Formats: sequence, C-alpha cells, structure tokens
Amino acid sequence: MRGQDQTSGALFSYIDLEGRVPAGHPLRIIREIVNDVLVSLSTDFEFMYSRMGRPSIPPEQLLRAFLLQAFYTIRSERQLMEQLDFNMLFRWFVGLGLDDTVWNASSFSKNRDRLLEADVSRKLLLGVIEHCRVRHLLSTDHFSVDGTLIEGWASMKSFRPKGEDHRDVGDNDTDGNSGRNKETDFRGQRRKNDTHESTTDLETRLYRKGSGKAAQLCFMGHALMENRNGLAVCATVTFANGKAEREATLNMIDQLQPAITGASLGADKAYDVYSFKQALKDRGLVPHMARRREFGWGGTAIPKPRGYETSQRHRKRIEEIFGWVKVQAGQAKTKFKGRRKVNASFTLAVAAYNLIRLPKLLSQGAPP
Repeated sequence: MRGQDQTSGALFSYIDLEGRVPAGHPLRIIREIVNDVLVSLSTDFEFMYSRMGRPSIPPEQLLRAFLLQAFYTIRSERQLMEQLDFNMLFRWFVGLGLDDTVWNASSFSKNRDRLLEADVSRKLLLGVIEHCRVRHLLSTDHFSVDGTLIEGWASMKSFRPKGEDHRDVGDNDTDGNSGRNKETDFRGQRRKNDTHESTTDLETRLYRKGSGKAAQLCFMGHALMENRNGLAVCATVTFANGKAEREATLNMIDQLQPAITGASLGADKAYDVYSFKQALKDRGLVPHMARRREFGWGGTAIPKPRGYETSQRHRKRIEEIFGWVKVQAGQAKTKFKGRRKVNASFTLAVAAYNLIRLPKLLSQGAPP
C-alpha cells in the first residue's frame, strides 16, 4: 500500500534527544570527556561572572558550541546558530532542548569573547590531556615541537608608517581614487615592523616563513606534541619573529615541568641553535634537533643521541595537528584582533583536535 505524503506537522512531539543519538556515535565519548572537564572548571566560571543581573549564556554551552564549530568547519557564528536551530545532534551536544530558543548570533559572539579573554582555553586543553581516560595515551619520554603562521585579520594596505595620519580621505580625494579601500602600490617601498604598523590590528607583524615565501601580517602559533599518539599537550600564540619559536618552546616546557624532565624533544633545523639546545639541557631535556650540519670543526662527525632518528621521524606528525587546526577548524586566517584572543582561539582549536581523535584511540583496545 502506498504511503501518504503528509506535510502537516504533529501537534505534540515526544522525541527524546538522548535516544536519537546512536550509542556508538563519536560525539558521545567526546561529550563525556568535555563535560568532566567543564565540571572541574566550574569554579573558574564563577569568578568570571557577576552575581547580579540577568543570566548570560552558560559558559559550558558556549564552549561546547565553539567545539562544534571546529569539528564541523562552520565558518561563522551566524551559521552556527542556524545549524543549532534545526540540527538535533548539535542541540544534544551543546545541551539545548528541542523547545529551547537558540541565541542571537551577536549575543553569542559577545559572550564568547568574554571566554576568549580569560584563560579558559588553556585550562580546557590541560583538562583534556589530564583526564583519566586520556592520560594513559600520552608519552612522557618523547616530544616534538613546531610553529606555524596564522594570518592576521588585517590587510597589507593597513600596514602604514608609524605616526602617519591614518584617517580615511574618502570623498575628499582629488586624484579620483576615493574610498577607504583605494589602490596602493608598494613597489620600491621598504616596509619593516620597526617603521610600519597595521592600523587594523596593532599586534600583527610582517613576517615570512622562509626565503622565497611571501611576507604577510600574521601571528605565530606553536604546539608541543607527545610522540606516542601525536596528541598536543600545550599550545600558544606569539608575535611573529625569528626567535618566537624557540622562546615559545621554552615557555611551554616550563608550564609542563617537572613532568617531562628527562624527555627528548624533536624539532626542525630552525631550532638547531646552541643557546636553545643548552637551555633545554638546563631544563633536563635531551635535544633532538634536525642538524644544520653533520660535521663539526676538523671534519669530525657530530654524534647523534640515542633515539635521534626515531624522534626525527615522529616529529613530522605535528604537521597533522597544524593541518587540521588551520583547515578544518578555520585557524589559517584568524577572525579575531589582538594576540590574546587569537591565542585563546588557537588553543581551543588544538583542544578540539585532541578531542576529535579520542574516540578512535579509545576504541583500539586501550584501557579506560
């Protein structure tokens, strides 16, 4: 018998969101771990909000929504709110009921900025890697580190000489090239961070990753990875300059001490600097940097420490973290201004990378 194509909706609905999500869905494991971490952050949330006034969007739901945005490559907060309005899986993960009203995109963005300005992202990442179901997946003996460029929310036209009058000329232009986005020719100009700055984001820096690469206004993101399963244990964002990678690495190591004392650290040739390797040894780590040269003075071969070849082979997996964070989580070009917000957004995306890998890692016979 042919079924009837009825378009009228039912007056009442008895749908249980918990029953609609399959038992083996990867988001179930992720949500359990995230909820445990958020419970541990409850005290921090209390200090962030006033005890007076109207209730705001719960910070737990804000963070879950931000993680969904990274998991499913949702490009904007407005599109995220649209998805939350009709997607039952998203509602279940965030913690909204079927009849709950979805937030306004502008209100969501303002509440999200409050979290980004706090130190919540770093604590969330730390809570994930210290979770009882995750801790045994991490190595405490072998680590890798690297950096990547994050394009800033500023155009090259905004990079102007310091002290110059940056007010838009607009319709008063006499050369016929009116408007704030007028054509600009940089040919023959020497533009440096010492003499120029961006009028859009004062904290971006003009930098290029290597010879032959285009210079861009950017920040520099850093990640410290353990080598057993390739999970990130620390992340940060700094100003882009030639020493940022090594300085950020030492800061991340200091945050994890003394848990990683005696471990090896693999990195590329940019880290093969005597003062940096000496600083690692002073902190009790064994440097496994890619060599700029294989022979020392007099033509004698420089001895390689034990496990050097293995570290160099595993360190390349950190590019998988950067690839996912920049493409899937949308961090290749930041949507925020200021290093502090960019740092929080990048760190939260790194935490999302760890979470998205946990269902498969925990299903491979690893003890809970």
